[in-house]
Amino acid sequence: MPEIARFYGIIIKLFFGDHPPPHFHAVYGEHIGLFNMETLEMIEGDLPKRAKKLVIEWATLNRHELMEMWNNQEFRKLPPLE
Repeated sequence: MPEIARFYGIIIKLFFGDHPPPHFHAVYGEHIGLFNMETLEMIEGDLPKRAKKLVIEWATLNRHELMEMWNNQEFRKLPPLE
């Protein structure tokens, strides 16, 4: 699964051709969360509260690019949360 961003120990990954709804994976140590790109809701997983908040903050800033990648299936790196 391609890595599209990394920040504060969180790795964001996207798998093309994956099942709907449009989503991305956030990995933080042994914790994993799946986030709906349209609602930014964590639809599956067990990320700690602070990591979840950081992922949602990052995804809010990159929502358009995430949806574009999902729809076009063109992988590219996105900037980390600073």
